[in-house]
This record gives sequence, structure tokens and C-alpha cells, in this order.
Amino acid sequence: MSWAVIIALSIGVAAQRLIGMFLAGPLLARRPALARLADLLPAAVVAGVIVQLTVADAGRLVVDARAAGLAVAGVLVWRRAPLAVVVIAAAVVTATVRAL
Repeated sequence: MSWAVIIALSIGVAAQRLIGMFLAGPLLARRPALARLADLLPAAVVAGVIVQLTVADAGRLVVDARAAGLAVAGVLVWRRAPLAVVVIAAAVVTATVRAL
């Protein structure tokens, strides 16, 4: 990647953050329902990335041991288990399914 691309991307990110602060901030302050919805966006994006990385491989749907680990992690998060428990349980289930 060239320095010009890195600089252009840096400027773009900075501009996006400034636009968010000066345009989206006042809009969200006037509409509390929209602000609550905007608070959920980061979690939704992270969840989408996790699911995409778990069940997609080279443009195909793949259901393997990772899906079992993801299912266990989802149940544990839903049951409000500590993060360490979620990660360890998902890793154990994934490794067990792979071993079988």
C-alpha cells in the first residue's frame, strides 16, 4: 500500500468522524429513539462480522465446528455469562466437535 493511499484513508476517516460529531450528534440529541438505535449499531456490526467469518468460506456457506462454538457462545451471552466463560466454552466445544 502506498503512502498516498494511507494518507487518503486517514483523511477520510478523520472527515467521517468530524461529520459524525457535528451532524449526527445534534440529530441524535433531538431524537432519543434514534439515539438508542444508534447505540446498538456497533454491537450489530460486530455480530455480523463474527457470523460472516464463522459460516462463510470463499463465498460459500460452511457449517462446521465453528458453528457449534458460535451457537454455544450465543447461548452463554444470552444467559449473561462472563466473557471468559463464553470464550473458553466456545473454544472447548469447537475443539471437541473438530476432534470427533
